[in-house]
Amino acid sequence: MVKEKQDNIVLIGMMGTGKTTVGARLAEETGYPLVDLDALISETAGCPIPQLFAERGEPYFRDLEAAVLRDVLTQEGIILATGGGAVLREENCLEMTSRGWVVALKATLDEIVSRVGEDPGRPLLAGGARSRIEALLEQRRQAYDFAHVIIDTSGKSPEEVSAEILTHYRGSSN
Repeated sequence: MVKEKQDNIVLIGMMGTGKTTVGARLAEETGYPLVDLDALISETAGCPIPQLFAERGEPYFRDLEAAVLRDVLTQEGIILATGGGAVLREENCLEMTSRGWVVALKATLDEIVSRVGEDPGRPLLAGGARSRIEALLEQRRQAYDFAHVIIDTSGKSPEEVSAEILTHYRGSSN
């Protein structure tokens, strides 16, 4: 285990910043289970997220996301990889900071584009990945600032990012 306490480590950030990949590495390092919020939402809805967006719309998805987030954060000692838009609702941000130690992952536009490409599994990228990512980065520029720590993942391996997170985590007074 990382420490005596059982804080949740919550990873936030734009798509393509490495939340799931780094989360898996953190889970290996800490022994905490990895929970992928988007996977849990898909499981709860009984369909993939692109289908959920297409059939029910983004507002429905965001409502479900908030409910699943609240539920999963009743657990202790987990690594939670959130979806990039989980920070769009203030209540989600408050829930994350009150029930976990929040790490914002960021990366350059070029790095994100190279990681996600034209992924059809990402409904917010429809209509051109690079321009959509650039617009989302601008819209969400300060959305991740509430995190306890912000780490740039550009040009770093998941192992390097995980080590950096754990260094900050071990030194945190939370």
